Amino acid sequence: MLKQEMYYGEELVSYQDLKRQIEKYIYWYNHERSKEKLAGLSPVEYRTQTSQTAA
Repeated sequence: MLKQEMYYGEELVSYQDLKRQIEKYIYWYNHERSKEKLAGLSPVEYRTQTSQTAA
C-alpha cells in the first residue's frame, strides 16, 4: 500500500529523503486521513473521542 500511494513511478531518493517521506506519510495516515468507517475522523481523532467517551 505504501509503495502504491507514495513511490510508484518516482525517482529513487537518498536514505534521509526516504526516511523523511515515510515519517510524513505515517503522520498523515494516522492524524489527517479521514475514514468513513470512523465517522469521518482520522484514526487518532477517533481513538481520542472514543477514550474520552468511555471515561
